[in-house]
Amino acid sequence: MNLNIRVGFGYDVHKFAEDRDLWLGGIKIPSDKGLLGHSDADVLIHAICDALLGAANLRDIGYHFPDNASEYKNIDSKILLEKTVALLEQKGYGIGNIDAVVSAQAPKLKPYIEEMKMVLAKIMKVDVDCVSIKATTTEKLGFVGREEGMAAQVAVLIAKL
Repeated sequence: MNLNIRVGFGYDVHKFAEDRDLWLGGIKIPSDKGLLGHSDADVLIHAICDALLGAANLRDIGYHFPDNASEYKNIDSKILLEKTVALLEQKGYGIGNIDAVVSAQAPKLKPYIEEMKMVLAKIMKVDVDCVSIKATTTEKLGFVGREEGMAAQVAVLIAKL
């Protein structure tokens, strides 16, 4: 039976680093440190890309945008999301909704969530109501709790158009 809908799941982690801007959900967030990565290290967008690619059976973000390719060095992750959305469209899929959780002990993300939702909704060509972003701490447990890095988990629903 083919219902023409699919679910995907994405997960990403990035380590904090000095002398880096903190990009999350496509926006720059004031912070004394950013995330380390080949691109701008936007952990939320990377998890979204993986979830979308997985739902469409298009492999993963590392396959399409390898971290050893010079053209992706310091790239704005919003561009990676645009390219991911184009790949889904080429395969005949549209995005239903995303549900994301960002794990970060600091900085506090609540003041930035609405702006992130607006930026991501525009790139993914969906209504802002189709983008859910939640932020949580890990109660000072693990690498997130020790403020060594951030993690993001994302579930997505896509449908054949």
